[in-house]
Amino acid sequence: MVKILQITDRKPLISIEEGSPLPAKVIGSIEFKNVSFKYPSRNDYALDDLSFKVEPGETIAIVGESGCGKSTTLQLIQRFYDVSKGQILIDGIDIKSVNPISLRSQIAIVPQNPVIFSLNVKENIRYGKPDAHREEVIDSAKVANAHSFIVQLKDGYKTEIRQNSLSGGQKQRICIARAVLMNGQILLLDEATASLDTESEKLVQEALSNFRKGKTAIIVAHRLATVKHASRILVMDQGKIIEN
Repeated sequence: MVKILQITDRKPLISIEEGSPLPAKVIGSIEFKNVSFKYPSRNDYALDDLSFKVEPGETIAIVGESGCGKSTTLQLIQRFYDVSKGQILIDGIDIKSVNPISLRSQIAIVPQNPVIFSLNVKENIRYGKPDAHREEVIDSAKVANAHSFIVQLKDGYKTEIRQNSLSGGQKQRICIARAVLMNGQILLLDEATASLDTESEKLVQEALSNFRKGKTAIIVAHRLATVKHASRILVMDQGKIIEN
């Protein structure tokens, strides 16, 4: 009980109530300027003097061995942590000065392990936009290559689902539909197809290809098939870019 209270009483290092809002619609430029970062529980830097820029509408891929800093880079863009040194800029604005809720409302993310809530399909898709109309939900599902399997479920979009109700590919396409509905100008893909079989990966890749048109996208991946459509590939090692 004491440990639970210690956790619930902890105050986050980054307040979600502070900071200025981003413009209602960002252009999508992302720049890392000499960024270094280490986790509070570690002595070594996870990122070391990292610098790169992503132009609006560009898709880049970040590849490298496990532990090289790829996922950390995506976490910093969402401001789950603040950098130890340097700056991360979105449209030229240092995100350290930006309200975290405003920042994250501009970012759509598709993680490696899709999160499904114990709700019906429609509520799962519109989790990030609760006021979305049914037509918007269906349109998002179509972009995500999810509509065809959803309508075959027992109660269609009203079918109650849980984390183990669907296949890996189906869950991932639900998550993509959720990201499509949010319609953030910045798209982060963190090993989005790593755990899928070949057929599911093909459907998810098609969905992601449809979705990321015109958006600024950063893809973290191991498989070449995942990154072959990127305009640039950045190779990371020990928190640094060693090739691009």
